[in-house]
Amino acid sequence: MGKSTLFNRLVGKRLALVDDTPGVTRDRREGDGRIAGLSFRVIDTAGLEDKTDDSLEARMRAQTEQALDDADLVLLMIDARSGLTPMDEYFADWVRHRGKPVVLLANKCESTAGDAGVYDSYRLGLGDPIAISAEHGDGMADLFAAVQAHAERHQEDAAEDGDDEGAPLQLAIIGRPNTGKSTLVNRLIGEDRLLTGPEAGITRDSIAVDWEYNGKPLRLVDTAGMRRRSRVDDKLEKLSVADTQRSIRFANVAVLMLDATVMLEKQDLTIARQVIDEGRALVIAANKWDAVKDRDAALRNLRDRLQTSMPQVRGIPVVTISALNGQNLDDLMKAVFSIYEVWNRRVSTARLNSWLDLMTEAHPPPLTSLGRRLRLRYMTQVKSRPPTFAVFGSRTEELPESYRRFLINGLRSDFNLGGVPIRLQLRSGKNPYAPKKK
Repeated sequence: MGKSTLFNRLVGKRLALVDDTPGVTRDRREGDGRIAGLSFRVIDTAGLEDKTDDSLEARMRAQTEQALDDADLVLLMIDARSGLTPMDEYFADWVRHRGKPVVLLANKCESTAGDAGVYDSYRLGLGDPIAISAEHGDGMADLFAAVQAHAERHQEDAAEDGDDEGAPLQLAIIGRPNTGKSTLVNRLIGEDRLLTGPEAGITRDSIAVDWEYNGKPLRLVDTAGMRRRSRVDDKLEKLSVADTQRSIRFANVAVLMLDATVMLEKQDLTIARQVIDEGRALVIAANKWDAVKDRDAALRNLRDRLQTSMPQVRGIPVVTISALNGQNLDDLMKAVFSIYEVWNRRVSTARLNSWLDLMTEAHPPPLTSLGRRLRLRYMTQVKSRPPTFAVFGSRTEELPESYRRFLINGLRSDFNLGGVPIRLQLRSGKNPYAPKKK
């Protein structure tokens, strides 16, 4: 079918035996694969056989099952020239039920002979097939795009689950054009690493720079300026903005650079909301502070605007700086690490449930549509980065948004979670953590 041929192409070496005879591959074979700039671990497996006894085929299938359990992404290959077979349908269903993301590959599409097989493969219910030729290298760009999309989602999930312990803090520098983002990065690292100048839009790509601050590793990501969507019509600028949005998704903390002389315009608030919606921690840096005349009034107006426009995230740290002169950059970095600690904070289940009892006693939830008091029985933190909590109770779907905000504001003030997004999940049913009755 061509699995080993594709394996050899991905790893760039003839590691796996290839022959027209079916069943050459029996054991799992692993290698470091690469398509364009994307690196990954690739596992070649034996062809799937519907055997579960003690035969050689059954033992080969067990090896393949183990490979699937270890994998983050499954590439399911069919022979497009031979057309769809009952075994293809059987194993497509088998792979689907294992709960792994699947990319369907229709191999041997170097000519029109495989077109019918490609169209038939939609019956498998695995989405759009990718037409490739493992032997001739056709379709590798489409395969790269599919694998890269899954790799990005996997990286996001790992970051949100806190699996990157020991990795450098990902710090994205974002904002409108010409607010001093590249100047700030250059000043922090102590060298002219990035192009700067009075012209808006010099930075086009998101540039990552590894750096240490007081012995703590960081990855600084300088991004392209983000203008209002209605003003973006150039194709290259659209790509730059998309790259910036991707940097926000992968960031731990984002520093939103403002021009202090034209403080917090509508576009600044739009960018800030994107950071919060992605669940990232946010620090606001009011740059060019040395050019502001009435500083007390400017800072007061900035805080009032934040309070009015973003009441759902109270306590976002604001630092006044001058990137050009290096003013208050230590204060900025202290704010970054402080908000990062809050973003990672966990609260014990015992403290949460004591707090929930006090909150519901002082301000009971409203009545349900049946005229009964809505009961919130149990609460736990399900994850950090950002802090995410689950509340269990009866008919929680009827809990008003105002009471949900009341709980979130209470969490923020009582557990020192100011300045970071808080997510609250409402779940009906019994407490899943309670001991089961015998």
